[in-house]
Amino acid sequence: MQCSWKAVILLALVSIAIQYTAIRTFTAKPFHMCPVPNPLNCGLGQDVESFDRICDEYPYFNYNSSRKTHILILATTRSGSTFVGQLFNQYPDVFYLFEPLYHVQMTFIPHLSPSRYAVEHRVMLGASRDLLRSLYNCDLYFLESYIKPQPANHTTDKLFRRGASKALCSMPVCDAFSPSDGNIEEGDCVRKCASLNLTLATESCRERRHMAIKTVRIPEVNDLKALIEDPRLNLKVIQLVRDPRGILSSRIETFRDTYRLWRIWRATGRKPYNLDLTQLTTVCDDFLNSVSTGLSRPPWLRGRYMLVRYEDLARNPLQKTKEVYEFLGLSLEKSVVDWIHNNTRGNNDVSAKHKYGTLRDSAANAESWRLKLSHDIVDYTQTVCQHILDELGYKAVNSPEELKNMSLSLIEDKTFIPFL
Repeated sequence: MQCSWKAVILLALVSIAIQYTAIRTFTAKPFHMCPVPNPLNCGLGQDVESFDRICDEYPYFNYNSSRKTHILILATTRSGSTFVGQLFNQYPDVFYLFEPLYHVQMTFIPHLSPSRYAVEHRVMLGASRDLLRSLYNCDLYFLESYIKPQPANHTTDKLFRRGASKALCSMPVCDAFSPSDGNIEEGDCVRKCASLNLTLATESCRERRHMAIKTVRIPEVNDLKALIEDPRLNLKVIQLVRDPRGILSSRIETFRDTYRLWRIWRATGRKPYNLDLTQLTTVCDDFLNSVSTGLSRPPWLRGRYMLVRYEDLARNPLQKTKEVYEFLGLSLEKSVVDWIHNNTRGNNDVSAKHKYGTLRDSAANAESWRLKLSHDIVDYTQTVCQHILDELGYKAVNSPEELKNMSLSLIEDKTFIPFL
């Protein structure tokens, strides 16, 4: 008896779900809810000592109950998220992780585009939320379930972009650099630091007052509702958006193989019949759904969500960073200000033009897509993404002449006030 292709796919999906359940079962730590006194009930005769005694018995939650600020940078690829991540990576008391959900994606759907097989993506989202919750609790051991090959003795050299985190390139995790070394290059960290010891990384995480994670693998803020509502976390989301025309242009330049047909369209003026349009529509749909949720101000997002346009940050990096830090309740440290000054003024060095680099003229880069995209691609993008362009205050280009006229701003002055 032959199995149909639908049955084969169904069996594969069941297998993925079983694997994920097994990972959760055998790696999850036992959880104890430690009752925390409610400051609103201080006059009701609560026995504070009894709370302390219970929390001493369960230190795992006692650590989580602190008002540590947990930050999530929610973005999509080529939207400026690496730059925004560095605004927190430079903060001395922030433990920063660059794309830890990469390992989840590689475990569940390593070769699929974001638009395919919705069931697998739902499974991956569930795993991603669980991993984020564990990481915000400084349980870095949970990552071991997804790193391949699996770490031995809690040590690995396979953590994705380890060198992008200053915390993972400095004491106590790495002793190759001293505090006076200042800005540590990612490549130097990878070469000079030994394999990553997750036990030392966990210690470093717990020593710092705040934690920030950057991800491009969560489509919408709605997917984070369970984490945002979790009383054990003090999670705040910075949603970074960018003009879809700029995102598309950057992806065409960066992911040359994946966006090969777009390059053909740009070069020949003829749209290939088999062009994968979801490479554009998925971005705009995700933005629209997520931004619509954020701007509708549901109660569960009160004080937890801030919308940031990349273009505003690129044009006024210091002012916008101050606004972001104020929303988070953090003071703007000199190290962050110095990094902004050194990384937003441009550089002709070849190393500054690395696709994941941050050293560039940020204001000029924000609308550089106008010099790289053909008018027909821009016009098509504006048609497909009209609703989100209007929502975010991006103006349409009406002619090839307007497209190349860099003195004509295509960004409306628009303020997105956080829901406090």
